Amino acid sequence: MKTERDPKTPDTAVSRRVFLGASATATTFIILPSGLLRAAGDSSPNAKLNIAGIGLGGQGTGDIKDCADNGQNIVALCDVDERRTASLSQLYPGARRYKDYRELLDREKNLDAVVVATPDHNHAHVSIAAMRAGKHVYCEKPLTRTVFEARRVAQAAREAKVATQMGNQGMTFDGNRLITEWIADGAIGPVREVHVWSDRPTHSGKLPLWWPQGIERPKDTAAVPESLDWNLWLGPTPLRPYSPAYAPFVWRGWWDFGTGGIGDMGIHNLAPVFSALKLGAPASVEGSSTPVYPDSVTAACVVHYEFPARGDLPPVKLHWYDGGMLPPRPEELEEDERNLDAEDGIIFVGDKGKILVTGWGGRNPMLIPERRNREYRRPAPTLPRNRLVGPQASEDLRHKMEWINACRTGSETRSDFARFSGPLTEAVLLGSVCIRAGGGRLFWDSEHLKFKNTTKATDYLHYPYRPGWVL
Repeated sequence: MKTERDPKTPDTAVSRRVFLGASATATTFIILPSGLLRAAGDSSPNAKLNIAGIGLGGQGTGDIKDCADNGQNIVALCDVDERRTASLSQLYPGARRYKDYRELLDREKNLDAVVVATPDHNHAHVSIAAMRAGKHVYCEKPLTRTVFEARRVAQAAREAKVATQMGNQGMTFDGNRLITEWIADGAIGPVREVHVWSDRPTHSGKLPLWWPQGIERPKDTAAVPESLDWNLWLGPTPLRPYSPAYAPFVWRGWWDFGTGGIGDMGIHNLAPVFSALKLGAPASVEGSSTPVYPDSVTAACVVHYEFPARGDLPPVKLHWYDGGMLPPRPEELEEDERNLDAEDGIIFVGDKGKILVTGWGGRNPMLIPERRNREYRRPAPTLPRNRLVGPQASEDLRHKMEWINACRTGSETRSDFARFSGPLTEAVLLGSVCIRAGGGRLFWDSEHLKFKNTTKATDYLHYPYRPGWVL
């Protein structure tokens, strides 16, 4: 799912689960042999996993239901708000209930895997603890709240050798794979520039916002809800009084807890770009934004990344827009065709043409103009399609099933922590770092995890944890 399922906007939330039809050119996803990853020792592709849910808000609840609907055992439920575990325990009465994920990992000896859907600032600690305990991990996006954490989570995944998947469900789309195949086929020639956008935190440019950004820190205080352990909710972040301006759900608009539109939707919409163009760490990043507040993510920003050549692939300039900002309208779009005011989109600019993608995560690619799209002879599929569940399944369930299959058989996932989602998260969050540091051009030293031309921006790569919290 693109973002936590917000009960205040049910129609919008449901629209993110649009049915993904089976492609006429689809190939079959082949389950790889050998299962050396299953923690409980059963490598059968049909074995049920013992799964725990950690973080049970709208998205976390949906994640657990997806796993249960696929026939997995839900053995434990963990949330810092007792109301959530109590509510879900009615669906899974045999699941043991916890407030603290550390207690869960210590006590659940037969646990195989965990689904992490806490707010962003707790992703790294929960995921690393679970991997070090030998558990497979599915973690919602963005993988972490800071660049440093993304590097550490990827490292922990390599060391633990467990099955991992980040929750950017667009990686299951057939359209995501078509983009890679068309570019490899030379449909638009070498790609040297890409424009990517999302309107978050707005709803198609309209109110109400998904969550507020570009605001002052609240000065008033409120009583902590009786069911909520506020200290555990804060986790490693600095102590502050509780406010409904932070939780539930609206935490995405605060630097301490979330990463705003770029962290929420950049992970989705930049993933097909990184996959198709084989992008790694950028050489530089710069940007501009609405006013920068000390505590709150900017209301809108534009970020420019430059990536070096990769083998025979040329350097790439990548431009990100959010909060209602949009790239220039391509000349190839005739006046009677669609505008660029969709919630999310991508434009790949090649030497011989352009690909326009509408929808989040690479859902609907087409060559432009329409005449070129009609004339283009599609290549035979070269990437396996996700057909692990039936054609009526949502993208959420397909993405989970890819991870569940990896837990049971040792097969790969398309958004594993070490190879793909860790480096992707690093690069995306460098945009947030740049904006917080003033937007000037920053030259990135990926090997040493620092900027070459400033120390101020390097300070935003991470933050001091509260005492008692370490990675």
